[in-house]
Amino acid sequence: FGHVRGAFTSAVSNRTGRFEAAHTGTIFLDEINSTSLILQVKLLRVLQEREFERVGDTATITVDTRVIAASNRDLTHEVREERFREDLYWRLNVVPIQIPPLRDRCEDIPALVVHFLNYYSEANNRYVVRASPGALALMQAYHWPGNVRELQNYVERAVVMADGDELTEELLPDTVKYGDRDSSRSVLIHGVDVETLTREVVRLGIRQAEEERKELHSFVVNQVEKELISQVLTNCNHVQTKTAAKLGINRNTLHKKLKDYDLESHTTEE
Repeated sequence: FGHVRGAFTSAVSNRTGRFEAAHTGTIFLDEINSTSLILQVKLLRVLQEREFERVGDTATITVDTRVIAASNRDLTHEVREERFREDLYWRLNVVPIQIPPLRDRCEDIPALVVHFLNYYSEANNRYVVRASPGALALMQAYHWPGNVRELQNYVERAVVMADGDELTEELLPDTVKYGDRDSSRSVLIHGVDVETLTREVVRLGIRQAEEERKELHSFVVNQVEKELISQVLTNCNHVQTKTAAKLGINRNTLHKKLKDYDLESHTTEE
């Protein structure tokens, strides 16, 4: 239920309101949790009695409408906090559908990207018809705190900024390309296999090594090895013996690599 404040208020104040117009059809009310308690009472009556009066009119109008309501908050919690009427909650909660956040259904991202590319290409008279494998990999690795609306926004911007017919990783914002390094919810990997991510890491490593005129093999391999050791070291509470065992390498070898990668600080031998 969008702001039913927007949808439902007009439904009872317009000469032909939303509910009246949706007679024998379907009405979608987004973010039902954001409606006022006063409006919830009015909505409850329409759902319960299937009738209402227009503002300033005494005639009762009967409606037969399928109602679909959506909430971006847990309505049971809102009921406990007395921000949402319990009777309205139970009146709406007939066939509940739980939609997980986008980060938990990353397999849907390619289809959503294609849909938004087609939509915004037509709306802006552009021709951006596909996303590169690298861009898709980055989008499937991102945590999407803004869910589908955030994805929609980034695709629209990419369509407007694109020079060719492809959405490439360069068109994505830094938060998607590099993750939110200041958040514990930085890049979360869901539904992206290691082979795909490795291919992208190597591709980016080759480009950066060429730009910075660095020796290719050592640059890429050292970047991956340093990150691997750093993460395993953290998981092992910075204990070198445990880290070496988990990595499956000799303790002396680990000690040398810690020194090479400047990871020795705050580690213990045992």
